[in-house]
Amino acid sequence: TNEELLSLECDFLIPAALENQITGGNASNVNAKVVAEAANGPVTLEADEILSKKGVFQIPDFLCNAGGVTVSYFEWVQNNCGYYWTEEEVYEKLDKKMTKALYDVYGLAKKEGVDNRTAAYMVAVSKVAEVVKLRGWV
Repeated sequence: TNEELLSLECDFLIPAALENQITGGNASNVNAKVVAEAANGPVTLEADEILSKKGVFQIPDFLCNAGGVTVSYFEWVQNNCGYYWTEEEVYEKLDKKMTKALYDVYGLAKKEGVDNRTAAYMVAVSKVAEVVKLRGWV
């Protein structure tokens, strides 16, 4: 069953299909060291707190599943420039972007003493604020 799957002892648990799969009712049964949220919203807020208290390393959905939208951005850039990358170059650029994003979030989480989800929001808001400032909107 789904409940049995979520409670298996494993290194990585990657909920990748549906939202609200890990909830306050089953989060305490999760035995993974890492939860990488490949689906949109697979972990509820209540479950997020439980997993954090258990010491589960979480990669929030809007960080973990950002690869697709990042590659869409790469396509947009290439189409606007009329210069196209090889598939290998796309994967290399994606790897660098996603790795940097994870390290930025993890580094801020450690520095500020917050969980990865909070740190990811902090990084995102900081980037938006920087762009707003650079554009002279504030």
